[in-house]
Amino acid sequence: MKDGFDPLDGLTTRQRLGLQDLLGSLEMSGTWSWNLPVLIRQRCWLRLESISLDQLHRWLPPDPRGEAPELVHYRRLRVNGMTEIEAEQACWQEFGMDSCRQALQRFWDSQDESGTTWTTRHYLELVNRYRRSFETGRPRIPMLVLPRSGSETGHQLHWLSINTPLMRHTCR
Repeated sequence: MKDGFDPLDGLTTRQRLGLQDLLGSLEMSGTWSWNLPVLIRQRCWLRLESISLDQLHRWLPPDPRGEAPELVHYRRLRVNGMTEIEAEQACWQEFGMDSCRQALQRFWDSQDESGTTWTTRHYLELVNRYRRSFETGRPRIPMLVLPRSGSETGHQLHWLSINTPLMRHTCR
């Protein structure tokens, strides 16, 4: 989810020092838990917040419309070789025509809205990757950069570790 944007650009010295302290304590703890921090970067407000992983789904609710069972089943049928019409008819038989139509309409509507790129799948991937970073002994903190108002791009996810250069020296 990167577009060339450096997630640390624009952080104040105080924010960078706080981030260094947070990364240091994360490195020393070495234990995964739901209380670990997730960083939320709001570029418009120049804010960097730290919330616990167990609060992320409340703070930034995932948009599940693209993951409706009807749409998931349709995609699975298509991957397994069915034509579009065959898959659509199978879904109608399984879930009913109205349910399939409503799921598709909600999905299309969500695509027209900006800022709906944070899905349940993205949330679960973040949790799994976070946990794996501890299992491999290379803990990293996720930083979600929220999209700017009216932006075409969605959320960006960056992973920060103790090796991420936080302070750039301007001296030569």
